[in-house]
Amino acid sequence: MGASVSGVGVLDKAVLVLGSLESGPLSLTELCTRTELPRATAHRLASALEAHDLVARDGAGRFILGAALSRLASSAGGARGKTVVEAATPALVRLRDRTGESVQLYVRSGDNRVCLMSLESPHSLRTIVQIGASLPMDRGSAAKVLRGDRDALKRGWAQSVEEREKGVASVSAPVLVDGEIVAAVSVSGPIDRTSRQPGRRYGAAVAEAAMETARSLTPSR
Repeated sequence: MGASVSGVGVLDKAVLVLGSLESGPLSLTELCTRTELPRATAHRLASALEAHDLVARDGAGRFILGAALSRLASSAGGARGKTVVEAATPALVRLRDRTGESVQLYVRSGDNRVCLMSLESPHSLRTIVQIGASLPMDRGSAAKVLRGDRDALKRGWAQSVEEREKGVASVSAPVLVDGEIVAAVSVSGPIDRTSRQPGRRYGAAVAEAAMETARSLTPSR
């Protein structure tokens, strides 16, 4: 590691650990390789960050970004007067009630997308995404939207069928503020209900919820 950026060495190293996890889960050995920190130092910092919920572990025991980061990220809209979650809540509640399926709000974090909000379908068979979940950017309708997929932006929504999870389909739409994609609104459910063309069924409703969220984030001019 080079010279301290902030003048507070331990802080710079902690930020280095967090930054290395943006690309996905890492074992301790991989974390040491990525950060070039001694094994004991990397473990001590990751464990300390885990105690503050800034770092967590996946099912394989690898280090991942923690849920506290998603809560902090949700306040990023504060400069506009509302957080993204506050702005999206009424729209997502209506979307869940209108479609009868689970709905989510995602933001991009490096090479992953993080779930900031999740409302479950009232059906016993439903998709469940935990708040704070970090998911890949190479699969799923929300990933297409957050990547700025041209077709998705032109149409106003993107769909996916069994890309991330077998038997599940989803539709997502971008939350656009001043031309910038700040989040993705999604609806997801089992194919038996959503069909293999979920965009036909839910595209308009999801796009409407995303636009409603964007309007709530945009201050009156």
